[in-house]
Amino acid sequence: MFFDVVKRELRRITSRPIYLVGILLVPAFMSLLFVSLLGEGLPEKVPAAIVDLDHTPLSRQTTRSLNAMELVDIVDREESYNQAIRSVQEGKIMGFFVIPEDFEKEAIGGKAPTITFYCNLTYYVPGSLVFKGFKTMAVTTSGRIVANSLVEKGISQGVAGAIIQPMNIAFHPLRNPWTNYSYYLSSSFLPGLLELMIFLMTAYSITMEIKRDTAPEWIRAARGRISTAILGKLFPQTLLFLLVGVGMMSLMYGWHHFPMNGTMGGMLLAMLLFVIACQSFAVGLCALLPNPRYALSLCSLTGILAFSLAAFSYPVESMYGAVGIFSYILPVRYYFLIYLSVALDGVPVYFVRLYYVALLGFPIVAMLLSPLYKRAMLKPVYVQ
Repeated sequence: MFFDVVKRELRRITSRPIYLVGILLVPAFMSLLFVSLLGEGLPEKVPAAIVDLDHTPLSRQTTRSLNAMELVDIVDREESYNQAIRSVQEGKIMGFFVIPEDFEKEAIGGKAPTITFYCNLTYYVPGSLVFKGFKTMAVTTSGRIVANSLVEKGISQGVAGAIIQPMNIAFHPLRNPWTNYSYYLSSSFLPGLLELMIFLMTAYSITMEIKRDTAPEWIRAARGRISTAILGKLFPQTLLFLLVGVGMMSLMYGWHHFPMNGTMGGMLLAMLLFVIACQSFAVGLCALLPNPRYALSLCSLTGILAFSLAAFSYPVESMYGAVGIFSYILPVRYYFLIYLSVALDGVPVYFVRLYYVALLGFPIVAMLLSPLYKRAMLKPVYVQ
């Protein structure tokens, strides 16, 4: 019975290109594309400009120091604010740094010259990097001016430095000391993409049985057992999606050397349970809505919202309660927590066993809802 359904599903997969495209080609292509885009880990030398209205040795020194930073690349020197803002609007630069007139004169005279900088945060990552570079340079320049003023008043260079910076700060980023953006973005985006494709392909393969009036044939191949019918249909897809998931992990942890402080076996087990949980989630939606249009629309909506609701970039604790609760019905949420604990923090699998149990809960719920879908299969009615 089981293998009859499996053979039937293999014939469907190999006879319809949409299965191979949705299961293998799209996840593989997007994984290679996304990881290659972030191959350098952190964008460097973001294009920017400087508007030097002073043209003095101090302003030129500030320009050289700014251009020497690894985050900013001074590609142009504008003569006015209007020219610089026009370059930002045209997309040539991500921001500009303005040195006002009489900058050196006011700095030497003990006045407080104003340094202004503008950043285009429409593009969040490059805009943030330019902002960081400009702010660092503004603080450094301010400290240099104050230190020179103190030295001119007879204070030694060492004492002036201690006054400006009374204590040194040692900054050590945990788990990602390289501040590699790919270690954070790829490890959350790729499982989210895989979840979306599993949702769509599972819902498509199940609801098409009703649309094409082949559901009675499918249930007969399983001898009338709904659990056998669903397991036999999804088993080939489970193996293919697991192959894709292992390929993603090999790309991240093997080829690009993402941090792996725990056991690879724990992450492989998490990937297997994650694939089964995503399929089970889609099966549950199809049982509640046995219609291709409704099921696929809801799977698409849920899969897209998972990128934000799974708390990849915004903590659940800070969400509204009515919104944050949906994070706990998404399989990718528990996979992401396992990744943080096992791969990044090196926590033994035993101490995060509840997350694995949570992934096992999805197929249990799907089996409880499957009788609803059996009725729709025995008497398929396709509603446009």
